[in-house]
Amino acid sequence: MTSPKRELTSVDIAAVVGELQTYVGAKFDKFYQYGDDTVRMKIRDYDAGRADLFAEVGETKRLHFVDEPPDAPQRPPNLPMLMRKRLSGGDLVAVEQHGFDRVVRLVGERGDETYTIIVELFGDGNFVFTDSDGVVLRSLRTVRLKTRTVAGGEPYEYPPERTDPSELSYDGFVDEMEDSGSDLVRTLASVLGFGGTYAEELCVRAGVEKELGIEDAGTEEYEAVYAEVTDLFDSLQNGDLEPRVVYDDGAPVDATPLPLVRYEENETEAYETFNEALDAYFEALEDHDEDEEGGDEAVDRQRRIVEQQERAIEEREEEEERLREKAEALYESYGVVDELLGAVGDARGDGASWDEVSDTLGEAREEGVGSAEIVERIDQNNDTVYVELDGYEIPLSPRDGVESNASALYEEAKEVAEKREATYEALEDAREELERMKREREEDGGGEEETTTLSERGENWYDRFRWFRTSDGFLVIGGRDADQNDEIYKKYTDPDDVFFHTQAPGGPVTVLKRTEPDEPKGDIEVPDRSREEAARFAGIYSSVWDTGQGAAEVYSVPASNISKTPESGEYIEKGSVVVRGERTYYTVEMEASVGMRLDDEAGVIGGPPSAVEPRCGFSVRLEPGRYSRNDTAKRVYRRFREELDENVVRRITTVDEVRRFLPSGGSRMID
Repeated sequence: MTSPKRELTSVDIAAVVGELQTYVGAKFDKFYQYGDDTVRMKIRDYDAGRADLFAEVGETKRLHFVDEPPDAPQRPPNLPMLMRKRLSGGDLVAVEQHGFDRVVRLVGERGDETYTIIVELFGDGNFVFTDSDGVVLRSLRTVRLKTRTVAGGEPYEYPPERTDPSELSYDGFVDEMEDSGSDLVRTLASVLGFGGTYAEELCVRAGVEKELGIEDAGTEEYEAVYAEVTDLFDSLQNGDLEPRVVYDDGAPVDATPLPLVRYEENETEAYETFNEALDAYFEALEDHDEDEEGGDEAVDRQRRIVEQQERAIEEREEEEERLREKAEALYESYGVVDELLGAVGDARGDGASWDEVSDTLGEAREEGVGSAEIVERIDQNNDTVYVELDGYEIPLSPRDGVESNASALYEEAKEVAEKREATYEALEDAREELERMKREREEDGGGEEETTTLSERGENWYDRFRWFRTSDGFLVIGGRDADQNDEIYKKYTDPDDVFFHTQAPGGPVTVLKRTEPDEPKGDIEVPDRSREEAARFAGIYSSVWDTGQGAAEVYSVPASNISKTPESGEYIEKGSVVVRGERTYYTVEMEASVGMRLDDEAGVIGGPPSAVEPRCGFSVRLEPGRYSRNDTAKRVYRRFREELDENVVRRITTVDEVRRFLPSGGSRMID
């Protein structure tokens, strides 16, 4: 069976670039990044409409429009965020293939600035964003080779230039062929860059023996091959295409801009554009790969655990890099940052209010003072000034100097690195378990162990938030960050729900749902027990836990009493709400439980002990303590493996999943 294509050839890229000319003049909208090798560029055109251009530069290398792009990531990494700031709303002014290489340039303009997106679809692949001077602003990968360098802050260097066969005269074509010293097909594939598939196709169409040595080739062979090369480029440049997806025994193996002789006996499916053919091909290839790997529910579940941990590691690597780059950005702009911190610190020390500081900075910004121009916003509640440097929003404490602020970022990056290393350990265990399960499946002919018959928890809309169900079955959700706080308020809070928050700042927006989105609304009484459990939930996942206190003050109001509309002169931070009306107060104990459900919704749950423990096969109770969240997660996971069937625990959860249900600060297990 023919091996499926996973990388675009130079011929494919020429066809794609030709079709992309339709969108020259369109507007760049947004940019998204998936993992460490895929970027999506959203484009909108008055005539052609909206389109999503997908660039994947990992093991699979492709560039084409996709009809149904994956959901946008919740937290865009640095590269797409920088591109949004610099290029969103700008014009796409050119799409070019670099010579006949597997490199595509997309040139954008916004205002007086010109930016270039470079998609490398060869070697390890790369996605690079450069400024008008060709300096790399950011890239997916840093490259330092003898022949070229691709690194932030340095001029972008293209791969060593080679011959472009589309520009060769007949004599030039013969010279290139005769200089190779190889045979016809290898010279076409390597020296002229056609790749194996199209090199063989040219030989077949020309009626020449593909393995004919160059020393044995003559005018007749060269003229025949050159004629086919010319016809191929004429079709590509004129857009005279007949795109096909090719199948072998029902499996997708190729997508071609033109029908190929080598696939005459294969089943093929025609498409109007090559972009559509590529979209259909790679989607079919992904489905086929999943079918090949699937077939066993337990193995599939374990594979998802491995993938989850791999994604967690990727995200932490990105977060660590972001934090370090933020710290470096402070040092690179030391002068203006030091001036800003000194001015704000002195003003606050002399008794100036934050409103007065904000007014002074506004006046300085209008006068063009550099240290004021970098200020993005002020968080009065936390005495923090946010500045924008190198595309990052960076928090600064005016009480500290540049070194202390940078040091805090480095320390945070160090903590992230430690968490990443812990996930590496769990990942190795998960991979070993996956291999063991695969071996057992092969030995048993696909049979499944008795201990793997637990049902998998479905993907619920609330899974990405903090959540639990009260003893009476009411769903309670809370935000993990300011973005989720805002999302819960805007999308998932009804007026008859109950809102909870700690009296102290630094708590999640916590909402007890009287009814869920798919349930009919009604006047449903919430028992006091459920209200008290929701209040404890708001307390244990707040900043109060991190202070080590044994109790927290929490209040509740009807959700109809909260809004995002401040009174005149008030300012609301991102993730915060305005609370009005009479409040009901609770003093809640700082104890939480994390446990393993082993029923039809097997998995980790966490929250107030009275609601969590009765639902679990085994649970661990926690209180504020000295062990970091990462260490506590590993300890709890180890207890799960000790007290329950180790194979079951490994199959349905991970250290990272346990961590998601822990309070944010330090903890210790209560014996």
